[in-house]
Amino acid sequence: MKGRVTSNNTPLAYATVALSGTRHGATTNEQGYYEIKNVPAGQYLAVFSSVGYFTEKLKANITTGDASILHADLKEGSSKLNEVVVTGVSRATELRSNPVPIAVMGKAEIDQHVNNNIIDAVIKGVPGVTAVTTGPNISKPFIRGLGYNRVLTLYDGIRQEGQQWGDEHGIEIDQYGISRAEVIKGPASLTYGSDALAGVINLIPYIPNGDDGKLKGDFANDYHTNNGLIGSSLGLSYKKNDWKYAFRITGKLAHNYQNKIDGPVYNSAFREYIASGMVRTDKKWGYSQLAATIYNNQQEIPDGSRDSLTRKFTRQVAEGANDDIKNRPFAPEEYLQSYRITPLHQHIQHYRIYSKNEFKLGDGLLDASVGGQQSVRREYNHPTQPQQAGLYVTLNTLNYDVRYSAPAFAGIETTFGANGIYQTNRSKAATDFPIPDYNLFDIGTFFFAKKTIGKTDISGGIRFDNRNIRWDDFYVGPNPANGFEQKVSANTAGSKLQFPSFNHNYRGVSYSLGLTYNVSERVLLKGNIARGYRAPNITEIGSNGLDPGAHIVYLGNRSFVPEFNLQEDIGVIAYLKDADLMMELFNNQVQNYIYQSRLDDENGNPVIIVPGNSTYQYQQSRARLYGAEFTFNLHPHNLKWLSLNNSLAYVVGLNQNEKLIAQSNGAAKYLPFIPPLHVRSQLAIKLPGNYGILSKVTFRAEADMYAAQNKFYSLNNTETATPGYTLINTGISTTVSRKGGKPLFDLFLQADNLFDVAYQSNLNRLKYFEYYNSSPNGRLGIYNIGRNLSFKVVVPF
Repeated sequence: MKGRVTSNNTPLAYATVALSGTRHGATTNEQGYYEIKNVPAGQYLAVFSSVGYFTEKLKANITTGDASILHADLKEGSSKLNEVVVTGVSRATELRSNPVPIAVMGKAEIDQHVNNNIIDAVIKGVPGVTAVTTGPNISKPFIRGLGYNRVLTLYDGIRQEGQQWGDEHGIEIDQYGISRAEVIKGPASLTYGSDALAGVINLIPYIPNGDDGKLKGDFANDYHTNNGLIGSSLGLSYKKNDWKYAFRITGKLAHNYQNKIDGPVYNSAFREYIASGMVRTDKKWGYSQLAATIYNNQQEIPDGSRDSLTRKFTRQVAEGANDDIKNRPFAPEEYLQSYRITPLHQHIQHYRIYSKNEFKLGDGLLDASVGGQQSVRREYNHPTQPQQAGLYVTLNTLNYDVRYSAPAFAGIETTFGANGIYQTNRSKAATDFPIPDYNLFDIGTFFFAKKTIGKTDISGGIRFDNRNIRWDDFYVGPNPANGFEQKVSANTAGSKLQFPSFNHNYRGVSYSLGLTYNVSERVLLKGNIARGYRAPNITEIGSNGLDPGAHIVYLGNRSFVPEFNLQEDIGVIAYLKDADLMMELFNNQVQNYIYQSRLDDENGNPVIIVPGNSTYQYQQSRARLYGAEFTFNLHPHNLKWLSLNNSLAYVVGLNQNEKLIAQSNGAAKYLPFIPPLHVRSQLAIKLPGNYGILSKVTFRAEADMYAAQNKFYSLNNTETATPGYTLINTGISTTVSRKGGKPLFDLFLQADNLFDVAYQSNLNRLKYFEYYNSSPNGRLGIYNIGRNLSFKVVVPF
């Protein structure tokens, strides 16, 4: 089957053509042509869609031996509701028929936001998504106030496993290689099992499409003035008959970031290298894809130590009793603007190889995927022995997923399957051991069904999960070679039992039921109720030691039980002629909610187990989170060059441990790490026509407003109040072309925090990196990044 897609008789490039109810599909080339090969004879419904246009559905009659030709002419308008999503569903599904709150960001939208990492790009594009940060390159995603192991990050549908319980490193994914991001806001345990309690972020890499036998690619280059970030990425793709190939290599390096309060923030530089490759074949029987990624990151570890009077940053040069935190030497000036990585840093390596396959069995589909990952994490925190890692762990993970989508029966689409992981963690030649060497096996089985009755789409399902975590006795003892501790056998002289053996099964049932009512082609009502499940992670049940990068001694609790939540969502979505409107309300009740709180003694003084480091102990109680997201995007039909996009996100997190709240005089009333009211408003002006060699000239101005956060977990000064602030961001983008009209490159200029506002996000961990109770300038902790001008060029070829 082949044909051409146009709009007002003008070729429409990169439009999607899909045969409804199958995995057959294609993308149009620059001239609007498409071809779908190896389609069995039969009657199909062809769905033609493209962002910014209304979807067209046409009947296709495909016969054996003859090339079926089908053209489509799409009308301009919003097609967001008709976008096809693959995250959290049993098979590719139109966004409009999915009752679960889900947001989509395409490549063009991701490119418009020049950022240090891919999570920051998602934050700017999806209301309700935030991140806990530790400097510009470390962002841990939160969805509606929940994060860490409650948010499942996927890479091409494969769950990302990289010691994500830690605060001090980011997501090991190449931001330049992502063509699409899909975000589920709410429990997604039905499809993915444990760790999807709050939602899912699926980062989907580019799959080659285009003309056969033609090498395609792009080169992207970034520069940021604040931290001197230099990012370069080269991507290549090739398509020949049934085979597709893609390869990308990326490098980023940056020196310390700065703001007008702290100046250059010592030890916030990083250096990152990534390579990825993919090969895929599409046949009559289905498709098979093999892909691999290599990630290597050196990230400095800030600790916030300063001189008490000048507030200049100092550096650690001694250890133990010889380290006087209040009398450390100043950080050398040449270190503050240097791209070199200081001896105190972390080194993170992540390797991944995976295969995704689909087989057509009659009218049914069998999908199977398997993947292997290895995360190697070393933290160098010994200034007197810089080559000695304080933390050195290797995490190996095997991912597997098998599911069968049966032929529709009586209009009901069903899918059932099983997925999970097998995981091992091993400590290497380290001096600190915050978690034990553990083995984990996880498996879950699920059933999912969907049916359309008139204007109503109904979907739901049920799942059962079982996770086993076990480890043997783990002993540590003195290491004469370096004077620190090491892992030893039980009969070693001076040994002590760090982690007594443990073996436990965690089980949970999750479910989801929702419906979408199509009031009209443009207006939808959605409702969903879902129960999520999450087994405690390894630090919550097993930790008993210092995490050097976080500067925290974690204490776990072996008696913890799984978290369960019940979330109700209702929403109204309207894509009208001149405006888009969206309102989503949610209520989330969490049983056995696990959180960390700073540990104090009976006199109210911080418990210090390791000098210079805080001690946090995990707690468990009931909790409730509720809130809303609103979006109002104005795009007048008669003023196509103008758009005004506005969003609001609000969440309240309540700790329902009444006894603790009473004992603390209300200090424990709220949950930690809850973002404040967030309002974003962006004005965009896209100039029509061409201006010499310039086209698609777009000006953007944005106000990013965060209210004060006075509803925080203040017990033992775990958190403090955070003043509100407003950041003004501006940007301009354009395409530069040859005289003949062929694009040469896309150019993006952006100014973030244009007026250089001094601010601290309540989700900025560096806010709490402070050694004194007061300072001469009245400012405590480290502030967020100051004004940053960025320049980005993307050259397609």
